[in-house]
Amino acid sequence: MSALDDVLARWEVVIGLEVHVQLATATKAFSASAAGYGAPPNTQTDPTVLGLPGSLPVFNLRALELALRLGLATGSTIRRRSRFARKHYFYPDQPKGYQISQYDEPLCADGGVEIVVGSERRRVPLTRIHLEEDAGKNLHGAGHTSGVDLNRAGVPLCEVVTEPAIRSAEEAAEYMRALHLLVRYLGISEADMEKGQMRCDANVSLRPRGATALGTRTELKNINSFRFVHRAIEHEILRQARILDGGGAITQETRLWDGAAGTSQSLRGKEEALDYRYFPDPDLPPLVVTDELLERVRAALPELPMARFDRFVAELGLPPDDARTLVGDRALADWFEAAVAARGGSARAVANWTLTELLGSLDGRPLADAKVTPVHLGALVKLVDDAVISGKIAKEVLATMAQTGEAPDAIVERAGLRQISDVGAIEALARQVVDANPSQVAHYRAGKLGVLGFLVGQLLKASGGKANPALASELLEKLLGSD
Repeated sequence: MSALDDVLARWEVVIGLEVHVQLATATKAFSASAAGYGAPPNTQTDPTVLGLPGSLPVFNLRALELALRLGLATGSTIRRRSRFARKHYFYPDQPKGYQISQYDEPLCADGGVEIVVGSERRRVPLTRIHLEEDAGKNLHGAGHTSGVDLNRAGVPLCEVVTEPAIRSAEEAAEYMRALHLLVRYLGISEADMEKGQMRCDANVSLRPRGATALGTRTELKNINSFRFVHRAIEHEILRQARILDGGGAITQETRLWDGAAGTSQSLRGKEEALDYRYFPDPDLPPLVVTDELLERVRAALPELPMARFDRFVAELGLPPDDARTLVGDRALADWFEAAVAARGGSARAVANWTLTELLGSLDGRPLADAKVTPVHLGALVKLVDDAVISGKIAKEVLATMAQTGEAPDAIVERAGLRQISDVGAIEALARQVVDANPSQVAHYRAGKLGVLGFLVGQLLKASGGKANPALASELLEKLLGSD
């Protein structure tokens, strides 16, 4: 039994996640400064971001539309009239001395995100989804010097808060993957975790098995990868268990996760709501969601990942693993469906060619680099299904398509690759193979039927790979069975 298994036998883990998702708007939440990534430090600021006297915030309604997409997609209750509040804290990355957020009147309540852990599907319940602005970023250099880059300050965020309903590090990581996939499907964020466009704070506590009262929690701050979410939570479970098993008490605090070292360290005592001195922002009116806006956003929602997975399995007959891989990338799933439409059927065959041969031809490059179009892949699969070319020849044709972008039928005609299905021609080749391999023929007739595969291979080789394999096997069996 591992150390973690031993802990879990005695302690129940209670986890709640707070995930910050940067919304893909061109400008910031409350000002006209650009919200792009990668600009030189402090070149995307303005008086509102800097909190200069006389500057007033004006809310970016595009951020509201994107947040509503997420609220509807998670089945949340949309608050038709919500408010922005000032959340006070004094850090260098927040020059106003407060963050504009939502407190007691968030945009969305309840809802949930579906996840799959092993073969079990479950729904992680949400407490809320609210809008707020991002903070800047502290930069620490050599010689104990630090600076602050305020380019990120004011970028609109959705904060997605779960109920304390997650029970393992594995579940937490799967929830992050599911939410990441969902926001990308919805087109509300690039969610590039390396760029900080999606970040996770994990609240972790332990309680004895069978207990109902929650234990003292700690918060792991700003975790920026699925792997780190898993590792950080497991590390915190073991850390808290060591303290509790030794008779100690857990301190309610915020801890900083160091992914490189695989450890966490205390950052500060955990604040409570009273510490932030929330009050409604006097410069911003209530946020009102009209019927027209809500229905427009609802009508534009795409098919969601889990629904698409179910359809691929139930209607297209795909194996769950293939369906999960395709659905895991919206662009790939769209590409596959376009190829199926071009083929007019054989979805399973199209999936096989997409996941093996097409992705293999890209050799790790993005799908956008593919010269093979969905229509051309569908046409290639149809050529195989209609016995115009063999599967072996089709792989060679696809290799040419990947280089040139040509249509498969044009390559087949130019190179003379049409499959030979003429009985007389294949029978003549079969006789040549039988005459050239007397010992293998003798073995076959002595009962070693596996030799047939070798003889079929010889026939295909003699035909330049163009003979119909099924017909070749049939005619060879017939010939070998005669005297």
